[in-house]
Amino acid sequence: MHLFYQPGVDSPRVDSPGTVRRLWDSTDPVTYLTEDDSRHAVKTLRLGVGDAIAVTDGHGNRFSGVITKADARQCTFRVTGQETTPPRPFSVRLCVAPTKNLDRIEWFVEKAVEIGIERISFFVSQHSERRVLKTDRIMKIAVSAMKQSLQSWLPVIDEAVPFAQLLTGVEESQRFVAHLPAHETLLHLAKAAMPGGSYAVLIGPEGDFSTNELTQAVGAGFQMVTLGNNRLRTETAALSACQLLTLVNL
Repeated sequence: MHLFYQPGVDSPRVDSPGTVRRLWDSTDPVTYLTEDDSRHAVKTLRLGVGDAIAVTDGHGNRFSGVITKADARQCTFRVTGQETTPPRPFSVRLCVAPTKNLDRIEWFVEKAVEIGIERISFFVSQHSERRVLKTDRIMKIAVSAMKQSLQSWLPVIDEAVPFAQLLTGVEESQRFVAHLPAHETLLHLAKAAMPGGSYAVLIGPEGDFSTNELTQAVGAGFQMVTLGNNRLRTETAALSACQLLTLVNL
């Protein structure tokens, strides 16, 4: 089954107090793929009228449907069913300083979404080599990875903000900052994280966090942890943290 993304397919509409009607009800059918997905379905996959598809809104809802008009500009479909995937019993938020080479951060986003992640927040720190990040392409990569891995939840992607500003907006209960100290023994993330929590992990830039930034993080309730004895690239460290927190909750 081919999975497509249409963020508006499950927008609720209240007709009267206590009554919620979905846009795909027979009295109000709005069922079409986005322009990109329409082109992919018709031109690349060569799907036609009567072919079955699945569509997610990125908020846990997945709709089964049948194509009614195979138009590469706006492919329409009829919804035949719906199922909802509940959110995971834990949540992972990775706060990452974008790398100088954008390909590396795009690779991380793709793989993290495939593994499973709720939120990716970017920040600019003192040692950041990249201080501007356009998230439009990042979001497209996240959408593609969600569809590729047949998931129904699309993670939140936050614009890059200054490090100090990021710290004020973290509400997750378990907060960690990944660090590889020269002369200090830290608890490994896999041992520090408790199952079933909401996690936020800070991953620094190529030049690592400054001493002042580490002090700020600890003051904001972050616990310094290690990801192992090896010095990892930014994107490798971020993906390792994502995988470790998933394994902690198995």
